[in-house]
Amino acid sequence: MNKISLDGKWQLFLAKHQEVQNFATTPKTISELETTGFKSIEAKVPGNFEIDLEKEGLLDDLFFGMNTLKAQELEDIHLFYCRKFSAENINKNSAELKFHGIDTIAEIYLNNNLIAETKNMMIEHVVDVSGLLLDENELVVHILPVFTEAEKHVHEAGSFFHFKYHSASLHVRKAPHTFGWDIMPRILSGGLWRSVELQEKQKIAIDDCYIYTTSAKKERALVFIYYRLKYEGNLKDYKLKITAKCKDSFYEQTVDIWHFEDMHKFYIENPYLWWPKNMGEPNLYDFTLELIKDGATIDTKELKIGLRTVKLERTSLTTNNGEGEFCFLVNGVKMFVMGTNWVPLDALHSRDAERLPKALELLDDIGVNMVRCWGGNVYEDHEFFDFCDTHGIAVWQDFSLGCAIYPQDEEFLSAIREEVFSVVPKLRNHPSLFLWAGDNEIDLVYATWSPLVRNPHDNKITRQVIPDALQILDPARTYIPSSPYIDETAFQSRKFNLLPENHLWGPRDYYKGDYYINSKAHFASETGYHGCVSPESVKKFISQDKIWPHENNKEWLVHATCIEANPNASFAYRIPLMAHQVRVLFGDVANDFETFSLASQISQAEAVKFFIERMRLGKWRYTGIIWWNLIDGWPQFSDAIVDYFYNKKVAYDYIKRSQQPVCLMFSEPKDNQIRLFGANELDGLQSVSYTVTDLIDDSTVTSGKADLSPFSTEEITTVPVDDGFHFYLIEWDLNGKKHRNHYVSGKPKFNLDEYVSLATKANLLNPDGFLSDSIQ
Repeated sequence: MNKISLDGKWQLFLAKHQEVQNFATTPKTISELETTGFKSIEAKVPGNFEIDLEKEGLLDDLFFGMNTLKAQELEDIHLFYCRKFSAENINKNSAELKFHGIDTIAEIYLNNNLIAETKNMMIEHVVDVSGLLLDENELVVHILPVFTEAEKHVHEAGSFFHFKYHSASLHVRKAPHTFGWDIMPRILSGGLWRSVELQEKQKIAIDDCYIYTTSAKKERALVFIYYRLKYEGNLKDYKLKITAKCKDSFYEQTVDIWHFEDMHKFYIENPYLWWPKNMGEPNLYDFTLELIKDGATIDTKELKIGLRTVKLERTSLTTNNGEGEFCFLVNGVKMFVMGTNWVPLDALHSRDAERLPKALELLDDIGVNMVRCWGGNVYEDHEFFDFCDTHGIAVWQDFSLGCAIYPQDEEFLSAIREEVFSVVPKLRNHPSLFLWAGDNEIDLVYATWSPLVRNPHDNKITRQVIPDALQILDPARTYIPSSPYIDETAFQSRKFNLLPENHLWGPRDYYKGDYYINSKAHFASETGYHGCVSPESVKKFISQDKIWPHENNKEWLVHATCIEANPNASFAYRIPLMAHQVRVLFGDVANDFETFSLASQISQAEAVKFFIERMRLGKWRYTGIIWWNLIDGWPQFSDAIVDYFYNKKVAYDYIKRSQQPVCLMFSEPKDNQIRLFGANELDGLQSVSYTVTDLIDDSTVTSGKADLSPFSTEEITTVPVDDGFHFYLIEWDLNGKKHRNHYVSGKPKFNLDEYVSLATKANLLNPDGFLSDSIQ
């Protein structure tokens, strides 16, 4: 299939909404645009117009100081992306333009003809241009300001609830975070943010296929292939050859075709199954489908498929005694989840692709076995899922809806239906994709946040539109309507603190406080703690004279992320909260930024470490945690453990040690004792020899050997403890390799200098972005 990339240099005309309104008809050719007086600059595709303006020196760096607020002055801008291209080598009578991502509402003109209108940032748009192409062509994409387009829709009072600043977001299919979130700035950008290409249409092709496994055991796996074909002539002249290969496992069969779409069922004997990280190898089969006519291969489709089954066992509620469930079973085996939330890689999404490789390296390195793609984001592309497939990282995928009561009219429901029919077929063959979730926290909006209590079951989007579409497109995969999910039983009980899967934010006070230790949830799909950015990083986005102090600091507020530089703004609480968390652990110790930053990062590191280990210590009463979050999508003060500039906070190494597949940990003191546990996430007995040292006086408090059963957490020994401050270094040898963890006992407030001295002594404290002599 011939294909021409249209990425690269484009011409971009920009105009305010009123300027465009002054014209009787909207300009739709380059020559018309050149007579308008609109500003014209060079643009890059994929791109966002703000990046082009910055490059031209027409806009200050939006990520520095207060500049992000300037993006609000650009919310009424029309964008006209223009370019000419040759189609001499393309079959002009059978061709299509493919836009992988348009942000957001656009009119597309080819050679002065309106060929399409788009209204969704998150999906691909394919436009048939057969018969419309010339040898030399002109393409104009007019992107309208999403804010003014949103004004065409009217909310009804009875279906109206959202975050402040988000009213305009509810009727448009633009990533929710772009309107401003507690982790992302308000930048209502626009652009061709993913690639554009011209391609020939295939008249004879394997148009689609869906491969899934309904039974996966070591003896055999049952596989189904749905396929849909394009063909010419007599269908009986065609055959479909299927091959699947992984290591020495091989399957091959050629099947007769009786209809242009069909299902084929077969078994693979003694298969190599796909397993998540720690549980086994993420084995992938190379599947090849060949469409054959008269002995010749006409079209081929190649896929990497993992043979596995995933089942989610869940109850509506848990009890005060812990009776309930929220647990993933992979190939019939319980999976303990150690995961992270995946948020936007960049506030300007055309930069996602360049940031993805480093972020994926971090994802794998830190030891997570599941990543939750949060519902305020865009949908990641194949590169993300391919990486997760090959590295055994399961994906929990929210649909792009969050924290609001969305419209229930047929126009909006139809837009969501179109989105599901675009996203699901694209991603459904990835074995790493474990779960579709209807949205982020909207069940909570219905049942608890809205001024009027509503039954989440009345939400047509997640109870009708999405599940109905999934039954057609991806019936083999688990679906929950929301995270956390409040089903009918849970709603009628009103016991929302007893949901088996929950987001554990609460007061965000001392991380070992009552809220955290008394949580009944079996599975925490969100929980986190603040950690300040490093001195090296803060200099890149805060003015030198505004780095310290944090009180009454408007630049800190903007990067907190306040949509307005107002101490009473919606998210202004985040800076005082971060400072409070430092005071809880260490008292009022910070007289300079470096000290504050380090203390804050230690506070965050100890908190998330505690959250993870609390869950692991309670396995299988607890079944997993997806902490918030791996990396920032712009420079800010946040819960991320890696900042926008890829500097790792203290928490990175702490979490990496706590998520080792074989890990030794202490429980909290009880009856003047702490208990040493060994957690083993591997499929096989693991033997360790261990030593625990109290770094206060370098005394060995316990040592020995232990055998840890597969997929278990087991008590090894007990250690007497008093109420004072102790810093225990836990070391163990596993298969000739040394491993470490630590545990701090006692009640805050701790002495920061003493803590830093002991942690440094054990070489546990290695954050990025600090002067070496500041961590002594």
